Amino acid sequence: MPARHRARFGPALAGVFTAVLATAAGLLSAPGHAAGAGAPAGGFEEQVLFKASQDPGYACFRIPAVVRTVEGTLLAFAEGRVLNCGDAADTDVVVKRSTDGGRTWGPLQVVDEGAGDTHGNPAPVVDRATGRILLAETYNTGRTDSANCTVPCDRVPHLRYSDDDGLTWSEPRDLSGDILPEDWNSWYATGPVHGIQLTRGRRAGRLVLGVNAETWDGGRVTANHAALAVSDDGGDSWRIGATDSWRAAPDGMFRQKPSELTLAERADGTVLVSGREQDGTDPGHRTQAVSEDGGDSFTAPFSTVPDLYMPQVQGSVLSLGKRLLLAGPADPDRRRTMMVRSSYDGGRTWDGVDRGATVTRDWAGYSDLVHIGGDTVGLLYEGGTVDARDEIRFARFTEGRLGPRRGPDPTTPDRAPGARPAAVLGGARETAGVRGGALAFDGADDAVRLPYRSRLALGDGGFTASLWFRYSAGTGEQPLLWMGGSGSTQPQVWVRGEPAEDRIRALITVRDGAAPPRSLSLRTTGAYDDGEWHHLALRRGGGHLTLFVDGTPAADTEDVPGSVSRNSPFGAHVGQRLDGRAHFTGAIDEVRVDDRALGDEEVAALHARDRHRAGAPDRGTVLWLPMDRVTGGR
Repeated sequence: MPARHRARFGPALAGVFTAVLATAAGLLSAPGHAAGAGAPAGGFEEQVLFKASQDPGYACFRIPAVVRTVEGTLLAFAEGRVLNCGDAADTDVVVKRSTDGGRTWGPLQVVDEGAGDTHGNPAPVVDRATGRILLAETYNTGRTDSANCTVPCDRVPHLRYSDDDGLTWSEPRDLSGDILPEDWNSWYATGPVHGIQLTRGRRAGRLVLGVNAETWDGGRVTANHAALAVSDDGGDSWRIGATDSWRAAPDGMFRQKPSELTLAERADGTVLVSGREQDGTDPGHRTQAVSEDGGDSFTAPFSTVPDLYMPQVQGSVLSLGKRLLLAGPADPDRRRTMMVRSSYDGGRTWDGVDRGATVTRDWAGYSDLVHIGGDTVGLLYEGGTVDARDEIRFARFTEGRLGPRRGPDPTTPDRAPGARPAAVLGGARETAGVRGGALAFDGADDAVRLPYRSRLALGDGGFTASLWFRYSAGTGEQPLLWMGGSGSTQPQVWVRGEPAEDRIRALITVRDGAAPPRSLSLRTTGAYDDGEWHHLALRRGGGHLTLFVDGTPAADTEDVPGSVSRNSPFGAHVGQRLDGRAHFTGAIDEVRVDDRALGDEEVAALHARDRHRAGAPDRGTVLWLPMDRVTGGR
């Protein structure tokens, strides 16, 4: 019998899983060995739980999900992919059990053998009244290559359960008649993440899972559906409750496409639903909705969270006392830097990446959170030093390792109409400017971050971004202004110094309908790193993209149509890349962005500091930072 089948449905064997400490360099991680009784040693410990080299019979493990049973046992589920790491090949649902709070783990058990097909998307939920553990999954026809499931994909939801604390499992039951409407006939997914049981209000005891699906009309995908599946009888029967459906535009694009839903019951009994946003035109890679009636309906359609920096990836939420936790990669473009962020207002706002607790700076992907007990939390997540799919790790940490709630950051005024003050990060300090004050940046963690508002998203129209800068750094990437996303495919606008290449560089990346992204880049001759003040302006308009230095055009190219702020996470930063991987060393003054193309004379007047000829900031000015003072937060 193949090694991957030996532990099927059997009890956990005697022995202890050897803890392997990850080499994470983040805030949460700390060197040491797994602790005995009590809280994790030093507040954090981690081990590799699933890995092909230590679990024979599998080429890859993905899609983690974890729950704590009424007996206190942790059940860590994953997809065991037999042939390769593709999403639609031969896949089993596997589990490992821990009876000591995640310090040690028993051997791998096969809960559901794919036998050539794809059995995956584990979504477990525990009925606290009966102790039954229910496991929702999806089945589809398997492939022998690593390609994706053919569209439309023949996915069908199934359900198993265990009444003996996860030692053995029932035969599967097809849930199509309960939670798969006929027109949800393309992609279908359960979770993949733990479900919840409600504890408050009239619907206390209800089981709730997140699902998402697509509709196929015979030629293309025409609709996306994000929904909650609910059960009021301990999982014996299920139905679709809250549903939010989005229709595709004629060009095939969606405004939003919520998927891979994760749930948490808030302190007031309402349910927060957080989802992956996949290729919708609204800015942001995370989207949220709320149910106030126990999952029967959503109070409003899903709405993206543009300034919550994450790549397109599944995430997980967990209610922990007065705070909500969100786990997911913190890099807005790539699956790396696993982070746990906190919300103190029920998910309405989330800590930024500068306040989140970093679990690892390695590559990282899907995750699930579990409350182990007391102030101890577990995180089951995909990670690796080469690829986010290298292994699945389990981390234990205390709430103390997340840090206390911090007060507000210091701010600097934004004089644009209707704008709020911008946050001053890292200790950027006041210094002498071109006229009056400016802000100095240390190149380590200093930056100015603007709170998101829709007017900062410049879209497909003309604009002019301008600022004064002074620096003398001879090396490194020197970001001056960054608006939008990051990476090679995300809409964005930025200007930065590149002294090692002896240039100032500006770039825009645009998306136009369903066409692939396109980028334009401009470069000056000279880096202007002489320690003197220089004026920089980037203008889009009249079919051209033009870079000005000291009031004079320094580079120009023909523009391409498209939006510079669609779909991607949206951040507006001065002195920092969006992903925080580079900071400016020097001083910046008078940052201004207008949502129109200023004329040559107006740009020259900004350099000449002639506000009368340049035009005073007006309704077309979306950002205006004098950068002359810092208040509060010290």
